[in-house]
Order: sequence, then C-alpha cells, then structure tokens
Amino acid sequence: MSNQSSLYRRITRRETHSPRSTIAIALAAIVIVACVLVGTEIVLALASQPPLLASPRSAADFLVDVPGYPAATVIGVGAIVAFLGLALVISALAPGRTARHVVATERTAAIVDNEVIASALARHAARAGNVDPDSVRVSVSHREAVVRLTPTSGLPVDRASVIAAVDEQLHGYTLRRSIRSKIIVAESGKVGA
Repeated sequence: MSNQSSLYRRITRRETHSPRSTIAIALAAIVIVACVLVGTEIVLALASQPPLLASPRSAADFLVDVPGYPAATVIGVGAIVAFLGLALVISALAPGRTARHVVATERTAAIVDNEVIASALARHAARAGNVDPDSVRVSVSHREAVVRLTPTSGLPVDRASVIAAVDEQLHGYTLRRSIRSKIIVAESGKVGA
C-alpha cells in the first residue's frame, strides 16, 4: 500500500505542477542565437568582412567604456538586468501550479480541473439563487471560488441559500486543500427572458 500511496503522490504532484520546460527552452534558444551571432561576428572579423551588428573589437571597446557613460544609464540598465535575473530565479524556485485540485482519496489519484469545479458551482448557485444559469459566473483559484450572480429584475436572490449551496458543494468534493467561497450578488438585475 505504501508503494501505491507514493505513486499517487508523484502522479498528483506531476499533474498539479507545471514544468519549467517552456522557460528553459526559451532561454536555451536565446543563448544559442547569441552564441551563433558572436561566432558569426568573429568569423566575419577574421575574414576581414563588415560585421552584421558590431565587430568583436567594437563590442569589447563598448564594454571597457561602460564606466564613462552617464551613471543613470548604467544604473537603469543594471536594474533591468537585475530584475530579469530575479524573475528567472523566482520562476525557477517557485512552484508552478496548474489550474487543478486534488480530491482526497486513498484508492486512486483523483485530479479535478478548476473549470469543472466552477461549472458545478455555477449550476448549484443558479439553482439555489433561483437565477438563470447564464447569470452566474464562477472563477476558481487555488484558494478561493468567487461566485458572481446577476439577479433577474424584480426577483431578489437569497444570498444565504446560495452561500449554503456553494459551501456544501465545496465541502462535498473533499478536496485536499480546501477552497473558501466568496459570493457576490450584483446590485442591479437584468431583464429576464
């Protein structure tokens, strides 16, 4: 049983966390293009041909002359480079999460997409609030489900029954990480069909 539970943990981790392959591929492509450009410039300089962008000597002179440029420019470029570096470090270390939740069960690895949860909550909220299903919008994040209802003009929405229905549904899903609900009822209604 221990092997199955560790297998289920690995499966749920893989299905609820996004890989970093997109960022890695993009960075690798940028590094490859930069290396090809530098290599091309070196070959053109050795063949006494005009450079595509800048010759290796002019690029080296530019780097040597950086302390002579205005301080605001150097600080601005340095801040941009530091920000990009920090963003890459954060994206590498932060857990990339997908829009999915894990259902607490010991018999299998059950993953539910946020859109499925939102659709079910919208249906139950519409029924509890006595509104048209098209008048309910639900967005589900990792910690919160926001239900927005637009009542039909002249028909009040019983907010307490909507809260009870949504909370009952969220509790019934037995998600490993609980989601809290937030119910928003629009002040102005729309004309019913």
